[in-house]
Amino acid sequence: MTKEKGMKVPEDLLYTVDHEWIRIGSDNHCECGITDHAQHSLGDIVFVEFVANIVHTVVAQRDPVVIIESPKAASDVYSPVKGTVTTVNRVVEDTPEIINKDPYGDGWLFKIEIADKKQLDSLMKPEEYLKLIKDGK
Repeated sequence: MTKEKGMKVPEDLLYTVDHEWIRIGSDNHCECGITDHAQHSLGDIVFVEFVANIVHTVVAQRDPVVIIESPKAASDVYSPVKGTVTTVNRVVEDTPEIINKDPYGDGWLFKIEIADKKQLDSLMKPEEYLKLIKDGK
């Protein structure tokens, strides 16, 4: 795991410019969430709401899946890839602070079955994401 500005950037994930991450699993099933940088920028997360009826829905890359709120801001979380949302982490609705404590573990947000693994090529590798946050974006 690498750090930039104190933010953790696991090397086994891919990233978006909107500060989402995706962990590639088996059989095109992936887990998604927001980065340590994103949760730190938002501050104390107090509310999480998933888009209505999102489970078993096909979403396009960059379609909103989750809304996260903190005293600082409300932010949409987008799907990093096109695919079918298979599961959402309902635990974060009741205890949203889990995202602040463990954004890459228990604070995951949703799972998706990706339509085509080639779309992963459009995402950032850890070193590219590190450069993005180093440059202040």
